[in-house]
Amino acid sequence: MTTLLERFLRYTKIDTQSQHDAETYPSTAKQLNLARLLEKEIRELGMSEVELDPYGYVTATLPANIEHRCPVVGFIAHMDTSPDASGENVKARVIDNYDGLDIILNEAENIILSPEVFPDLLKYKGESLVVTDGTTLLGADDKAGIAAIMDAMRYLIANPDIKHGRIRVGFTPDEEVGAGVAHFDVRKFGADFAYTIDGGEKGELEWESFNAASARLKFKGISVHPGTAKGVMRNANLVAMEFQSLMPLFDRPEHTEKREGFIHLTQMSGLTEAAQLDYIIRDHDKTLFEAKKQIVRDAAAYLQSKYGEDVLELEIKDQYFNMGEVLKEHPEVVELARQAYREEGIEPIEIPIRGGTDGSRLSFMGLPTPNVFYGGYNGHGPLEYLSVTGLEKSRDVIVRIASLVAKQQTL
Repeated sequence: MTTLLERFLRYTKIDTQSQHDAETYPSTAKQLNLARLLEKEIRELGMSEVELDPYGYVTATLPANIEHRCPVVGFIAHMDTSPDASGENVKARVIDNYDGLDIILNEAENIILSPEVFPDLLKYKGESLVVTDGTTLLGADDKAGIAAIMDAMRYLIANPDIKHGRIRVGFTPDEEVGAGVAHFDVRKFGADFAYTIDGGEKGELEWESFNAASARLKFKGISVHPGTAKGVMRNANLVAMEFQSLMPLFDRPEHTEKREGFIHLTQMSGLTEAAQLDYIIRDHDKTLFEAKKQIVRDAAAYLQSKYGEDVLELEIKDQYFNMGEVLKEHPEVVELARQAYREEGIEPIEIPIRGGTDGSRLSFMGLPTPNVFYGGYNGHGPLEYLSVTGLEKSRDVIVRIASLVAKQQTL
């Protein structure tokens, strides 16, 4: 019998890194390698209505084993890993009975996971952790979520005495590049509400997210030979640097926490004749979110007035909005998760996500979707690690939610 941990480790071996600004969907074909494996494993579990569609979405149904009608619940996780760090040739390692000391991930490169830097490690002294070799991310975000859902379905099928209604599962590509549900058919999915399994620490229950936008600035310079540049050259790199200098110093991720938003420079490139800056803009508060976008617009307008209208082009795109605006109208969906946590001996840690999930967009698409933990830390980087206990508890919460939904009744 494949254990939950074995399942997760198998998924980490498949490189599913997504890519920004791709012209295809999914953004990388390699995500389909995991999609095809999941389709196969779901069929082997005995689930029905199994589909891998042209966009790379994997969906399936676990039919109800009760007579009365109850709401249809969905469980969703994403297949891709972040472009921020390599997901190729992941070498996951299980540390049993963690001793609370530094974990040497890679002795040759002196890469260390230390509780002095990450004190949350000490919560797991005596427990099992999964880590990397320090050269890639682990991929717990969100392959741990996938593994938890898959194992929950396996458990429900193996234990028919646990009553449940119709359950829908979905695995999505491209969440990490903001396009996870760009082609997701909510009506076809057919759930009344759902949960993404895409949180971190054991106990996290998230029903608020950032409002999010991207900003791209393209700067146009005038490039001439530096020997004859006086009064002629306009260095696009320097104009781009000047733009960044106009951004608020303390509205950066490294200076913010909790409900504080930010304007984050994510990428830069340039030559004398042309340069580009890419930003993400985030805030939980809609008014402050709009104000941050206006800061970017005002800085662009100032440089245009200084150097000429053609010096830059600015494009701002909204990406997703705070799902709390929708979920506050559906408190019963969040309360159901709270009850499941507590029945599994977990006190919910309710914090606004300093990021977003597929649920952020799904909630505005008509599918209320809070976010449940999978038990991981330090996603998007080579210091990522996973609590095996947290992963197991994530699976147990999914099973518990399914059983609680079965006690409800619809007309």
